[in-house]
Amino acid sequence: MTTTNTPTSLPLPPGSFGLPLIGETIPFLNDPNFTEKRYKKYGSLFKTHIFGRPTLIVTGAEGNRFLFSNDHKYFSNNWPYSTRILLGPASLSVQKGTEHQNRRKLLSQAFQPRALASYAITMEQITHQYLDRWEKLATFAWYPELRNYTLDIACKLLVGVDCASQTQLGEWYKIWVNGLFTLPINLPWTNFGKALRCRKLLLAEIEKIVHQRQETGNSYQDVLELLLQAEDEEGKRLSLNELKDQLLTLLFAGHETLTSALASLCLLLVQNPEVLATARSEQQQLGIDTPLTSENLKQMTYLDQVLKEVMRLIPPVGGGFREVIQSCEFNGFRIPQGWSVLYQVGKTHTDQSVYNHPEVFDPERFSPQRAEDKPKPFSYIPFGGGVRECLGKEFAKLEMKLFAALLLRHYQWELLPEQNLEMTMVPTPHPQDGLKVSFKRFLS
Repeated sequence: MTTTNTPTSLPLPPGSFGLPLIGETIPFLNDPNFTEKRYKKYGSLFKTHIFGRPTLIVTGAEGNRFLFSNDHKYFSNNWPYSTRILLGPASLSVQKGTEHQNRRKLLSQAFQPRALASYAITMEQITHQYLDRWEKLATFAWYPELRNYTLDIACKLLVGVDCASQTQLGEWYKIWVNGLFTLPINLPWTNFGKALRCRKLLLAEIEKIVHQRQETGNSYQDVLELLLQAEDEEGKRLSLNELKDQLLTLLFAGHETLTSALASLCLLLVQNPEVLATARSEQQQLGIDTPLTSENLKQMTYLDQVLKEVMRLIPPVGGGFREVIQSCEFNGFRIPQGWSVLYQVGKTHTDQSVYNHPEVFDPERFSPQRAEDKPKPFSYIPFGGGVRECLGKEFAKLEMKLFAALLLRHYQWELLPEQNLEMTMVPTPHPQDGLKVSFKRFLS
């Protein structure tokens, strides 16, 4: 039950605010079991104090449903200050309320099925180029290579730039990303200060690309071309400044989390040889030379389950912040206006009341016969949920599936010994030593 006029007599959720001023920010950042410890002590809703604000941490399907179904009513998007500044005021991720809804409709035109089908050819071409490169390298750290791979695809399909990871654009982007979740201290030597400088350089480069595109016409098949033509319900198009902020946001969304998901896929497959063999067998049954058309991709049902399980076990996004814009009640507790709320993806995905042996990598849990995530809405949320669900999720799923299919059809890999496979969580989950592998063509 929720109410708008919440009685002040209702108790606050259990928990601790920690130390004066800094609260529990330090253990939140440094202790990977921060949420787990407090979940065991307080339950699925508890209070803390992090990043300078009283915060409620929510875990589980019920809390997610309450949060996502009340976006724009009781809750609003709430990124850290450094992220808001570096994404820009016109970014979809920063926009709120009606403005967010209107812009989301307009931007979604770039991710409709017809648009995605046109992107698939480019995705496949770049994937082949990288697979050939990795075969020649034979041994390498895969995570940094995957970062370059997803950046090249994102830049090509967003703004038509080839091999961006090897250009100044790629260097500026990497520095900009490193500042997104940092202390917002604007000095030349801080990550935030460097990121601000690179934001200006990136926006200037995007502006140059936009002007060139406007002069040469609309022969391109990429997101920029679609956004240049897109109109809202009143017939208005994106301004130049908004177009730049939106493209920069999409570049981040289409690269960083996808890199994490692909690295986790490669790691979990090689650690689970039975799953790898089943996924490879599906490709062989369909025919390893079968074109990767949308119809053929739909037949890869086991691969779908594998990809879902990868993002359940190692979600590329750990959670998301909201701000309480109107006091309300949840499960008998008072949720005060002005507080932050943080929903937890990882803890939701390991809920034993939803998932059988959640610590095990088991793609069959998503088979039609078991469908463990279906009884409880919002128990599987790798792309968030509600009105702020990831706009490019179908883009990401398409790229992951194309990559996985080509990898399984033609290549095999092994983990190199004496490396640290523990996950570093910032900026997104990835093995500490970069996932070192030996890589070669698969001999069937």
